Amino acid sequence: MHLKKLTLTNFKNYELSELEFSPKINCFVGNNGVGKTNILDAIHYLSLAKSFFNNIDIINIRHGEEYFILRGTMERDGTNDDISCAFQKLKQKLFKLNGKVYQKISDHVGRYPVVMISPADSALISEGSEDRRRFMNKIISQYNSGYLESVLSYNKALQQRNRLLKDFRSTGKFDEDMLSIWDSQLIKYGNYIFSERQNLVNDLIPVFQEYYSMISSGREKVKLSYNSHLSDGDFSTALSNALQKDRFLEYTTVGVHKDDLILQMNDYPVKSLGSQGQQKSYLVALKLAKFDYIKRKAGYSPILLLDDIFDKFDADRVEQIIRLVGNHRFGQIFITDTHRSRLQDILTSHNTDYKLFSIDNNKVEVVTQNGKTI
Repeated sequence: MHLKKLTLTNFKNYELSELEFSPKINCFVGNNGVGKTNILDAIHYLSLAKSFFNNIDIINIRHGEEYFILRGTMERDGTNDDISCAFQKLKQKLFKLNGKVYQKISDHVGRYPVVMISPADSALISEGSEDRRRFMNKIISQYNSGYLESVLSYNKALQQRNRLLKDFRSTGKFDEDMLSIWDSQLIKYGNYIFSERQNLVNDLIPVFQEYYSMISSGREKVKLSYNSHLSDGDFSTALSNALQKDRFLEYTTVGVHKDDLILQMNDYPVKSLGSQGQQKSYLVALKLAKFDYIKRKAGYSPILLLDDIFDKFDADRVEQIIRLVGNHRFGQIFITDTHRSRLQDILTSHNTDYKLFSIDNNKVEVVTQNGKTI
C-alpha cells in the first residue's frame, strides 16, 4: 500500500499544492516553520480522518479562508482508491472514498493504516495517562472497528453514570436500579476494552524491547507494562466496592478509563531517568513496535511518517534508526528534516527508490529523484 498523489487546498499554510510520491521513501527538507510537518499531517488526516496534533478541524483551515480540501490517491493490491476530505466552517466534515460519502467517518479508520513518529510523542512520557490510553486506542482502532465503537459506548455510559452520581448527591435520593443500568454497560464494554488492550501490550512488549535494543545497541534495558483496575479482579465487584467512594466524589473511580501504560528504563520511570535522547529512543522503539503490530493485523505495511526524528539523537542512534527503517520490512516512508545534506547522504547509501522535496515560501518542489537532480 502506498500514497501516489496528494493535493492540499487551503490546508494550514498551503493555498494549493499537488504532489506525486515515490512508493518507497519521500523526504521533505526546509527550515523550521515552512510546513514540512503539515504535509505529513495531511497524510495522517487522509488515513485516519483527523489531524495527528489536534481534534479541531477549523484550526487546519488556512488563515483567511473558509474551508480546506485534501485529496489523495492510494494504491493497494494494484487498485487505486481516491480519498477526499472537505471541511467548511459551520458545516460537517465530508469524507469520501471513490466519490461516495461515508455515512460514518469511523468506517474509514483502519482502511489505510499509518504510523507517525513525531516530537509531539513526548506527551506519552511527560503527560498523564489519558495520552497513553489514546495511544492504545489508536492502535487497536486501526484494525478493529468494533473496538472504537466499544470505547465510544463505554464513554457514553461513563458520562451517564457520573451524571447520575451527581444527581444522587444533589437530590439526596439513591436509585440502585438506575445505577445498575449504567453499571452493566460499563462492565460489558469495559471487559472487552480491557481484553483488547491487554492483548495489545502483551504483543508489543517483545517487539518494543527488540527495537530499543537495536537503536541503543543494548545500552539500557526497557520495560512496558499495562496497569488496569480490571487486572485485579471482576469489574462488577470493583464497581460495588467503590460505590460509597463514587457517591461521595460524584464520579466513577474505577474502570478502564483509569488504565495506564507504565514506561520504565532500568527499572525506573523513563520520565525521571531517561535523557532526551534515551526518551526519544524509547518512543521511536514503541512506535516501530506499533508499526509491526498493525502490519501483522492488517496484512500489509502501514505508511510510516517520520517527523524531525533525528533531533537530539547522537550519531550512533541516528545510524541505527536509518538502518532499521531503510530495510525492506517497511513500506512507504515520509521523512522531514532541516538538513538536506544529511538526508541526501542517507538516501544515496540505500539502494531504494526515493524523492527529495524542498520546501520554501509555502512551495514544495522535487529537487532529487533516485540520485538525479530534477
